Formats: sequence, C-alpha cells, structure tokens
Amino acid sequence: MTSPVRSKPFAIVGALAAYLVLAAPAVAGNGGFAPVEPDSPNAEGITHSYWFITAFILAIFALVEGLLIAFIVRFRRRRGRARDEDAPQIHGATRLEIMWTIGPVLVLFAIAVFVFAKLPGIRDVPSATAAGGRLDVTVSGRQYYWEFRYPNGVIAVDRLRAPQGRSVELTVTAPDFDVIHSWWIPALGGKLDAIPGRENTTWFRAERTGIYKGRCAELCGLEHATMLAEVEVMPQAEFDAWLDERARQQAEGTSPLGEETYDGACAKCHGLAGEGGYGPALAGSSLTQDPDAIATLLENGRNLMPAVGRDWEDVQMDALTSYLGERFKSGG
Repeated sequence: MTSPVRSKPFAIVGALAAYLVLAAPAVAGNGGFAPVEPDSPNAEGITHSYWFITAFILAIFALVEGLLIAFIVRFRRRRGRARDEDAPQIHGATRLEIMWTIGPVLVLFAIAVFVFAKLPGIRDVPSATAAGGRLDVTVSGRQYYWEFRYPNGVIAVDRLRAPQGRSVELTVTAPDFDVIHSWWIPALGGKLDAIPGRENTTWFRAERTGIYKGRCAELCGLEHATMLAEVEVMPQAEFDAWLDERARQQAEGTSPLGEETYDGACAKCHGLAGEGGYGPALAGSSLTQDPDAIATLLENGRNLMPAVGRDWEDVQMDALTSYLGERFKSGG
C-alpha cells in the first residue's frame, strides 16, 4: 500500500518567506506598483481608475485563492486511503454554476461603467473659454529630444514651461521623417504617442508649481534612454514674463535656444563638452566654425546621423550654428 502524501509545512513557510522577501523591494517606496501622486485632473482620473480596478483584482484574487485552499482542505485525501482510490463523486451545483457565471459579468460591467464615466475627464480637453483660458502648445518628438512651440512662435527644447492652474492643450506629433515617440509626464496625465505626420491631443492643468519629470515611453532608437522631458510649472505672471522675454530674445538672436538645442539634439551623441561619444567629437573640429556646413549636415544628415534639422526654422538653425561657433571657437 502506497504511503499517503505528507504535508510539508516547512516548504509552504519557506515559499511564503521567499515571496515576502522578493515583494518587499517592489512595495517599498512605491517601487512602481502604484501611479505617482497626480497633480492634474486628468491624471487623477487615471489614478482613480487604477485603484478601482486594483481593488476588484485583489478581491477576486482573495476569493479565488481562498476557495482553492478551502477545496484543497475540504476534499484532500484522508489518511489511510489508498492513493489510487477514487474520491467521492459529486455532481451538479446549478446555483453555484449560475453564480460563477453571472459574477464575472457583473464585475466587468462595474469596471466598464466606472472607466467610461472617468474617460471624458481624462481625454477631453477643456474648452478655450474655460476659466483662465487655455494655452496651446505643440509638442514634437524627435530623435532624441522634445521640441515645444508656443502660439507666439517661441521654441523651447526638452523643458516645457506652463502656467499654474491653467489648462494646457498639447498637440503631440513627430516629423514625417522621424520615428514614433511617446509623450509621458506621469504626474500630469497618461502616455500619448507622437506619430510622424499625425496629430494627437492631450492636456493637463497643474495645480502646484515645480518641475515634473517624464520621458519618452516608446523605444525610439539607440539614444532612447536620454530622451527625457520636463514640465516646469510657474505662477501665471512669471510664465507670462518668461514667454514675452523669450520671444524678444528670439527675435534679437540672444535667446538660449541655441544652447538648448545643442544640449537636446547634439550633446546626447556628441557629448556635453563636445568630447564625442556615440557621435564624433565636436571640440577642436573646424566644422563648428562653418555655419553653412553645419546647416547642410543638420538638414541632410550623414552616415548614422539623422537629419535632425531638416524642418527647423531659420531662427533655430541660426541659434545653433551661432552657439556652436562661439562654444568651440578656441577648440574647447
């Protein structure tokens, strides 16, 4: 007669301990388990939907696993019974079968109702006549930087400035010659793809001043990891002053656009000091002193270098060529 299977409490305790050890780093300090603290109404809608669905998932997990353990204990093979002996045969439980068929349908229906009720607040951009008005900004994803264009023609790179407590509509796109990117500032909303030749819209309204960090959420190429983004939220008066001053500087050719463009579009391959990296060194190169040659290279690309400046306006091209000529005029 085959001996009955013995319980293994030490194995169970060991497995549970291993699970807790592995789970601890993920839970500590959030660990990516939960969304970041939202600071925009649409981000709050995403967070609420996340926790609502998570609550259902955890409840279903507890129910299913609890029933599984109960059935294992209730219908386990008793001591003294042969291993090949059939257990009692139980057939028919119509009421139970109806419950476990209808239950999941009701759960899915509740989740769908909640999500669709939240969706308009997440997706729909507030009207331009909403309180405080609305700021419209075009966000262009490029290898490997973000470019922002304001209604008055101001161009900025990798850092978007926005006023506190005011709705900002983002038209997210990418040039026809580029690849797909994905705009994502977690505290200010969900991900939105920047697709070449197509415009998608999203929005945020930040209630606190400060800097919100994000990144490209779509694998876009070799330097994808360096394609970071920031949104700096400032008081309305401070933002208005910055936007007016930036427009004046841009018209006079004294804005920091050249340095921003270098740091965003060039330094990620050529090094912040022009020391080289994935791309060749710029420090000491005679190319930096020839604006026409630089413009031709940026507009057409060369070898593995994409044509990052193919559709740049003259103001951005001039800003970068001037900055390069000044930055590396002594070979530094």
